[in-house]
Amino acid sequence: MVDFKCVIGAKDGKTYQKEIKSPEADNLLKRRISEKISGDLLGFEGYEFEITGGSDKCGFPMRKGIQEPRKQIMIGKGVGFSGKNRNKQKQKGLLKRRTVCGELVTKIIRQVNLKVLKEGSKSLDEAPAEEAPKEEKKE
Repeated sequence: MVDFKCVIGAKDGKTYQKEIKSPEADNLLKRRISEKISGDLLGFEGYEFEITGGSDKCGFPMRKGIQEPRKQIMIGKGVGFSGKNRNKQKQKGLLKRRTVCGELVTKIIRQVNLKVLKEGSKSLDEAPAEEAPKEEKKE
């Protein structure tokens, strides 16, 4: 059983977090960053999304162009570089060794970032996504 936390960036600038569980989540497996996916497969009628990134169960970010599940690379800027100064280099040409995930959505991925390309009839607030059951207060 696979489940993903999807962070959906809408065209109005707002982001929505939805939890997608199997069988809808199985439609995201084996997809790559920048691939388009129909919202009907994920339970969002009429929507169309683009996969923009994500992170795995340990928090390592997905990076386009990496084919392995997890890899250490030397990077100077971009996805996965951030440190204390958020992409600001102290020296010109500084490289750091960072661990990143590949661009393929696999079972170790926990969060998938999506961008809305085409909106459906319902807003993302109303879209059917399973919510966690609320705990009852003990008195």
